[in-house]
Amino acid sequence: MDPIWAAATELWWVVPAAAGAGAAGFFALRTRQTAKGKRLGYDAARLELREARGQARSAAVTARMARAETARVLADRAASRADAVAVASARRALRDAQLASKAALARVKTARVRVSAEHAALKAEGLPLERLSARHDAVLTRWMRYETDPGLALAFPAMSDARDPHTAAFFVALQQARDRRPGSSARVTASDFSVYRRAVDELERAFENAERSARGEKVQTELPDALRDAARTIVERSTEAFSRAVDLLGDWNARRHDR
Repeated sequence: MDPIWAAATELWWVVPAAAGAGAAGFFALRTRQTAKGKRLGYDAARLELREARGQARSAAVTARMARAETARVLADRAASRADAVAVASARRALRDAQLASKAALARVKTARVRVSAEHAALKAEGLPLERLSARHDAVLTRWMRYETDPGLALAFPAMSDARDPHTAAFFVALQQARDRRPGSSARVTASDFSVYRRAVDELERAFENAERSARGEKVQTELPDALRDAARTIVERSTEAFSRAVDLLGDWNARRHDR
């Protein structure tokens, strides 16, 4: 028998075995990826908890330093080495530091609740990123109604008016959520997911505030500094902001049609 055919006869099992190993490897990889995807929200929540604890420790240290500085200024005041202005300034800094420390502790509690919720969600259907993207799309769908329904557009013109501070803040949140949304082929880390989730959370809050304001309800909300500054800039450049909003709408429509 030809040596080549002899070898082929002896090793006929190699090809199907290799194919089977390749298929097993592929399915094992998909299983690992799916398991990792299922844990994405939980891992992000644990990351946020670690960050919140670190911020709380830092805020507590700042508060202790402010307390010590206030005590020093009061002693200097008693010895006539500091005036009332210095005392008032030290007390104000102490109050701000204590409030910041309490706020940081509140964020730790919130983060703990989120960890528990995400742990329970490990058994839920679907992947965390899919559920988060669905929340993002739900806000876009609700906003689209004000842009495409003539009746709503006439009844609530503020929803398209970037001169309204709450609408401007919503446009900023809309841009930030779009920028932080992972691409379909992107490798998403827990940190990426956490950033995107915060953007979607802020988008939902901003839309609710804009909608309530447009409907004539009183809205009392404290915006994050970065969002407030961006909203102020948009108010000052309302024409540019509206054009940006139209571009966002076009991008969203294009993505919907591509699906």
